[in-house]
Amino acid sequence: MGKGGQDEGTGRDGSASSGAEPAFPAWARTPSDCLAELRVSADRGLSSEEAAARLQRYGPNELERHAPPSVWKLVLEQFEDTLVRILLLAAVVSFVLALYDGAEGGEVGITAFVEPLVIFLILIVNAVVGVWQESNAEKALEALKEIQSEHATVKRDGRWSHGLPARDLVPGDIVELRVGDKVPADMRVLQLISSTLRVEQGSLTGETASVNKTSHKIEMEDTDIQGKECMVFAGTTVVNGSAVCVVIGTGMATEIGKIHAQIQEASQEEDDTPLKKKLNEFGEALTAIIGVICALVWLINVKYFLTWEYVDGWPRNFKFSFEKCTYYFEIAVALAVAAIPEGLPAVITTCLALGTRKMAQKNALMSAVKLVAIGRWPDTLRSFKVDGTTYDPTDGTIHDWPSLSMDENLQMIAKIAAVCNDASIAHSEHQYVATGMPTEAALKVMVEKMGLPGGYTPSLDSSDLLRCCQWWSNAAKRVATLEFDRTRKSMGVIVKADSGKNLLLVKGAVENLLERCSYIQLLDGSVVLLDDGAKALILSTLREMILPEKKFTKQLKIAELLEYVYGDNSPDEDISSTSFTGKEFMGYSDKKKLLRQQGGLLFSRAEPKHKQEIVRLLKEDGEVVAMTGDGVNDAPALKLADIGVAMGITGTEVAKEASDMVLADDNFSTIVAAVGEGRSIYNNMKAFIRYMISSNIGEVASIFLTSALGIPEGLIPVQLLWVNLVTDGPPATALGFNPPDKDIMKKPPRRSDDSLITPWILFRYMVIGLYVGVATVGIFIIWYTHGSFLGIDLASDGHSLVSYSQLSNWGQCQTWEGFKVSPFTAGAQTFSFDANPCDYFQGGKIKATTLSLSVLVAIEMFNSLNALSEDGSLLSMPPWVNPWLLLAMSVSFGLHFLILYVPFLAQVFGIVPLSFNEWLLVVAVAFPVVLIDEVLKFVGRCLTASARKQSGKRKAE
Repeated sequence: MGKGGQDEGTGRDGSASSGAEPAFPAWARTPSDCLAELRVSADRGLSSEEAAARLQRYGPNELERHAPPSVWKLVLEQFEDTLVRILLLAAVVSFVLALYDGAEGGEVGITAFVEPLVIFLILIVNAVVGVWQESNAEKALEALKEIQSEHATVKRDGRWSHGLPARDLVPGDIVELRVGDKVPADMRVLQLISSTLRVEQGSLTGETASVNKTSHKIEMEDTDIQGKECMVFAGTTVVNGSAVCVVIGTGMATEIGKIHAQIQEASQEEDDTPLKKKLNEFGEALTAIIGVICALVWLINVKYFLTWEYVDGWPRNFKFSFEKCTYYFEIAVALAVAAIPEGLPAVITTCLALGTRKMAQKNALMSAVKLVAIGRWPDTLRSFKVDGTTYDPTDGTIHDWPSLSMDENLQMIAKIAAVCNDASIAHSEHQYVATGMPTEAALKVMVEKMGLPGGYTPSLDSSDLLRCCQWWSNAAKRVATLEFDRTRKSMGVIVKADSGKNLLLVKGAVENLLERCSYIQLLDGSVVLLDDGAKALILSTLREMILPEKKFTKQLKIAELLEYVYGDNSPDEDISSTSFTGKEFMGYSDKKKLLRQQGGLLFSRAEPKHKQEIVRLLKEDGEVVAMTGDGVNDAPALKLADIGVAMGITGTEVAKEASDMVLADDNFSTIVAAVGEGRSIYNNMKAFIRYMISSNIGEVASIFLTSALGIPEGLIPVQLLWVNLVTDGPPATALGFNPPDKDIMKKPPRRSDDSLITPWILFRYMVIGLYVGVATVGIFIIWYTHGSFLGIDLASDGHSLVSYSQLSNWGQCQTWEGFKVSPFTAGAQTFSFDANPCDYFQGGKIKATTLSLSVLVAIEMFNSLNALSEDGSLLSMPPWVNPWLLLAMSVSFGLHFLILYVPFLAQVFGIVPLSFNEWLLVVAVAFPVVLIDEVLKFVGRCLTASARKQSGKRKAE
């Protein structure tokens, strides 16, 4: 420790650290004690030499700049995913095999390299997107630096120096603060120049009003930031008065520096979202399955490329065929390509983007839902239901509203709501946006729905959205304003009435206004005494309106770490067991037990470290934590939470950058809308995952059956890539437009450990996948072995028929005596095999391969209809409920026709055009997938109904 309780200010590497922190509680010392501790005179300040020495010792007064990870490191991190590594290996192997085939005189040119090039392109796009997302992670720290002051007025060598760079401040500097100044460091107030000093420190503490500062010491050494009334903190702003202060802490040793460190810590601890975890778990399971199946394929086919003889009981004379080994290795690569849903990341990104856009369109959801007014007598009340959920004045009406005979009492309510109000509403990008407090904006919208006395229509500018509010404002000109105050819990305006007299119009918390009122206005405009009975009636009605919302809020499984009860009102209930200061909470030995108790908890005077600890404990306990906040002090917890939610209007840039979601209207009901949209997105995501994975399982089954049966390879990797990326993409994306279930918000929340794929759904995947495999392999076999099938003639192209035994043992073709095949036609091409009849099973399989690929595409289009609902029949949810899906199916079929009937593309993908009869066969083989899944859905509905019935019986017992 240096003299005066200061540390030496050196970093770990021996260089000057950024900032110094006092070892003494300056707030609990008198100004003279602080000056003595810091070895400085208030009259002269530090000398230039001493200031330079301290700057060398403590470092500059600025926040640390953490070097961002290099681009290459970010790129390498994108390849840590197991599925990505499998794809990379598949691409490298495909590339090497393409080179090998070219060197051996086989397939050459672009056709051989399409597959590895496409896979490499996928990986490059994935890496670019990942690096871009990672590079945005440091924005919260950069935004924090913008809060710091750039200059300060400092006394050195006995003279005031104006405009000294704030980064040169050191502990012991004497600084003058004036109204409008941004505080450059953490400082102890020495002397007030004006009668009062008020500082806005809400971004640091969460306080909504500016606070008074004093030069008197605080008796408690162990106190929170709000209690340090003689301290001013870096990044806060002087809103009234002026004072002389002494610098106590600089740089990272300031309160804002501590928040900077906590944000950095939170960013290091940042975990994947629950959905990302589920997708990762799914990827790992898929990887394991791929590995097992690839191993099985190799074990099944080892006999074709590795043979031996037994001599004296021991294997001898090993024979190895490199050509066949590479062939079956290509099959294993095709298997990996088939099993991995390459298009899934892009589809998920698209689905989330669409959901985000929908949420953005719903960002203004706060509105008045009920209006209660005094009736004909003091002991009677009238209630009006107000429709609408947005800031659109035309969104909804007021039920049973006397539009042509608005009484005096309702007119007074409209006047107060319109005139005692500072909010405004504008129309922007197809939505209505509020400026100012959401509650005030909601009142103005309600006034527009109320209309004017006698149904009068004001002749104002047609572009004015709030014509009724403007009419009331013209009728009652504001003279003065009494701003909202938390002590009064009300806002008032003085207006000049038509009679020339001044009137005071007030709105605020009902219980507080009732305490200050002696009279009440009735329906006819008459004013009578406010008795206890009328007060009790009004307060009981108020509680009925508040408590249901309070109950709902308590049931939300989110950590709403608010400094104050939201709004002006709070129900009359004992909250001693549910309300804690941050300091009290940190003193508990079993904090998790406290957080697990039923009902809501209210935390006040919570410092950043307290909020961060609450979020950390909830996450450790398996909760999915959402954190709402607006200030700099909220940023560390926002960063650490699973879902950080910042305020768009009142929120600081630091809070916004640290968050995952921004409420454009600062309206908590937007969170409810976001939950509903999120549930819809999740259901739709399950729909297209169900669609894509069942399709991929079908591809795997096809390749596995091909290998197990010993028939020629039906689908090549480049065809599988085309199906997974292009043909499957449009339907999978369109499933993101599925309409939400009507009871989506009535379902209980999912647990964070709920499986993305249930055992029953996995069984359905396997059944559907098995049929896809049987159908694609089956039609391949049918073409070789049948001249007609299901009454459909297949022999018109002139191709030769072989037995199944010959097809499954095609590798022994060279040993067959007298084996000959006839030429066949496909479109304008003729394929003949006079030189090598055995090539009928390789080059001649092009028509059978085309049929397999077409069946695969058709089945996956029909299977997308199955994915409209997890258990609902197509009879109850027909295809046209999602017209985008029908359009997407048309696009996918169109793309398939493109590669079939454009010669160059057909050559690239190794396929030929199909005849009308062959298309009939494709549809006949593909359509049963719908019928199979309908049966499975029926069984699923029966199982669900049975489970619910059993659950009901247990509850009844």
